[in-house]
Amino acid sequence: MSGALSHIRVLDLSRVLAGPWCGQILGDLGAEVIKVERPGTGDDTRHWGPPYLKDQQGENTSEAAYYLAANRNKQSLTLDFTQPEGPRIIRELVAQCDVLLENFKVGGLAAYGLDYKSLKAINPRLIYCSITGFGRDGPYAQRAGYDFMIQGLGGLMSLTGRAEGEEGAGPVKVGVALTDILTGLYATVGVLAALNHREQSGVGQHVELALLDVQVACLANQAMNYLTTGVAPKRMGNAHPNIVPYQDFPTADGDIILTVGNDGQFRKFAEVAGHPEWADDPRFASNKARVAHRKELVPMIRQVTVFRTTAEWVALLEQAGVPCGPINDLAQVFADPQVQARGMRVDIPHPLAGTVPQVASPIRLSESPVAYRSAPPLLGEHSAALLQRLLGIDEGQLEALRGAGVI
Repeated sequence: MSGALSHIRVLDLSRVLAGPWCGQILGDLGAEVIKVERPGTGDDTRHWGPPYLKDQQGENTSEAAYYLAANRNKQSLTLDFTQPEGPRIIRELVAQCDVLLENFKVGGLAAYGLDYKSLKAINPRLIYCSITGFGRDGPYAQRAGYDFMIQGLGGLMSLTGRAEGEEGAGPVKVGVALTDILTGLYATVGVLAALNHREQSGVGQHVELALLDVQVACLANQAMNYLTTGVAPKRMGNAHPNIVPYQDFPTADGDIILTVGNDGQFRKFAEVAGHPEWADDPRFASNKARVAHRKELVPMIRQVTVFRTTAEWVALLEQAGVPCGPINDLAQVFADPQVQARGMRVDIPHPLAGTVPQVASPIRLSESPVAYRSAPPLLGEHSAALLQRLLGIDEGQLEALRGAGVI
C-alpha cells in the first residue's frame, strides 16, 4: 500500500533536529524527502558523536547516532549554495516539489534567492516551512536559537528540577531536546494543514515556526496556572502542581510512580497501602484537600511504599486499578514487553552496518500505514541519481558539478 503522502515531494534544507524531525515524519508517512546538505560536511549532527553506528565487525562507522535519529526515509543531495549553480539547482527542484523545509536564520536564504517570495514566483503551490529560534519579527528575530537556551528562556527549566531548599535544587533541562522535537511536530501539523488548504484553494503558503513560540505554547496547564493567578509556578521535582499523589515514591528496591488521577483511585490506593482511613480523612478525601495537605500526605505514603519492591507494588496496584509504573532506564524500556509488542524498535538495511536500529513511528494508520523504506542516507548518497532523474542532468554535467565542488 502507498503511504498517505506518497504523492508529495519534500525538499528538506534543514539540519540538526527540529526541521529534520518534521522531514522524517513526512517521509514515514510516504513523502519523497530530498535532504539537501553541504558537500563534505553535511548535517551538523553527522559529527555529533560518539556514539556512532557500528559495522558488522563492531567498528565505528562515519554515522553518528544523533544523525540517525531524525533522517530515515530521505535521500541525500549535497549542494553548495555559495556557488551560482547551487541555488539554480534548488530553484529547478522547487518547481517539482510540494514542500520546502528550512531552518536558516531569518533572511538567510534571501541572499541566494531562495526565500519564500522568490520561490513562490517559481511554484505558487509550494508549501514553504521556516523554523527559526524566535520568528521573523520581534526584538530577538536575528538571534540564533538552540533547544537548551529556549528551554531556559521559555520557562520550562523554571519548572523542571528539585524544589528550592531540597538537596540538588536548581533548574534542569529535559533529558532530550524536547523543544526541537515539539517544534518538528508543530511544523508537521502546519505543513499538513497547508497541504489540505492547497487542495481546496490551489495555492501554497508560508508556514512559520519559532522555537520560543512552541516552548511557550507547550507550557500548557502550568502557563494557565500562572495566567489565572498571576503567581509563577515553582519547581516541584517530580510532584504535580494540581494533583496529589502524582509523583515518585521510594520502594524497597527502587522507585515507583503513582499517578492517582481521581478520588476513587486514591481510595483504592489507600486500601492497597493498608490505610483505608486515609480516604475518609477530611485532609485527604478530595484532590483539592490532598493538594492543600500534600506536605502531610506525601511523607505518610513514603513510609508505606518502602516496605514492598517496585514489582510488588505495580502488581498490587494494577490489580486494584490504580495507575502506576516503574522508572525504567532505556535498556529496560526496549526490553519492556509492551514496548516490544508495539514494535517500537525496527531495523532497516544499511550499507555500512548491515542494519541500523531505529525507534519506530508512533503513528498507526489502518489504510496507509507508516513504512520504513530506507535508512538515514550516507552523505551525498543520492546526488547523482536525483539530479539525473528530476533535472535530466547527464554524466558529463555531473562530473563538471563535482569538479567545481557544487555537489
